Amino acid sequence: MRRTYKFWITLVLLAGFHLAIFFAGFLAPYSFSAQNRDFSYAPPSRIHFVDSHGKFHVRPFVYQWITVAHRYGSYEENGQKAYPVRFFVAGAPYKLAGIFSSHLHLFGVDTPGRIFILGTDDYGRDQFSRLLYGGQISLAAGWIAAAFSILLGAVIGCLAGFYGGWIDDVLMRGGELFLALPWLYLLFAVRAALPLQVSQGQVFLLLIVVIGMIGWARPARLIRGIVLSAKQRNFVTAARAFGASDAYLLRRHILPQTYGVMLTQMTFLVPQYILAEVTLTFLGLGVGEPMASWGSLLASLQQYSVMVSYWWMFLPALLLIPVFFGYYTLADALQERVKSVAL
Repeated sequence: MRRTYKFWITLVLLAGFHLAIFFAGFLAPYSFSAQNRDFSYAPPSRIHFVDSHGKFHVRPFVYQWITVAHRYGSYEENGQKAYPVRFFVAGAPYKLAGIFSSHLHLFGVDTPGRIFILGTDDYGRDQFSRLLYGGQISLAAGWIAAAFSILLGAVIGCLAGFYGGWIDDVLMRGGELFLALPWLYLLFAVRAALPLQVSQGQVFLLLIVVIGMIGWARPARLIRGIVLSAKQRNFVTAARAFGASDAYLLRRHILPQTYGVMLTQMTFLVPQYILAEVTLTFLGLGVGEPMASWGSLLASLQQYSVMVSYWWMFLPALLLIPVFFGYYTLADALQERVKSVAL
């Protein structure tokens, strides 16, 4: 019972997080590319309920950041004017799911006020907005690459396990080669071989294809083992005796037994591939500016001055930890469910 609660709680939290990323345009107060050069490396806005005169306000509000004279990069609040946080306000245009246009945002403040939940970067771009928009690229890369790996692994694993013989030997030796490859250096080599003038879409597709092709070997080995066991079952033997084709046996009797392992492997691979995209973008080999991804949010931490001076630049990295933990918790729960069903 406790494991069931753990599974559903983790699933609900992850689903809520993915919905927030999907509705990034609505939840983000600003566009991911909107620059405010007057607020370079501004710290997170402080949410107040009590103003400078000691008066309590039901509606939360923020004070505007102003630079401290003779102290570059330092800010203080201007307590002369409060900017209430308003909900369901009009703002920068965006497209929901790339189709529906809208100007409605969940929250915001009246101009010239600004609200920065997670502070700003060197261009004065809101880190919270970029975290939400960047999640669309990083999560899409993780999910699409993982689906590609699982699909490729399922095809290769089924062929190797069902037909055996030299087909099995060739495919599994190839899988061992891919397991031994240093994928990070391979990605470096592939990206370095490309011309510098490559569109962001092409870079994104390249990352997905290369990451997905490298990760198919482990799912293929697991699926092969299940197929080897499944094809010896009595009902499979009986179906073959009645003249069932190989395609029918795979589709009807063998592939359904691999779905649990495929789903579990999917939840294992998604965070790994998200981390791969973040690493490559952090090193300058992924999607570049002005597009936002979780790797580009952390790229400024390569500068020592940023690391020691602006603590809020670490916040996106800290927020990613519970996401990865949630994926691995879900994968562990799914693995336990698959084992219980198998028994």
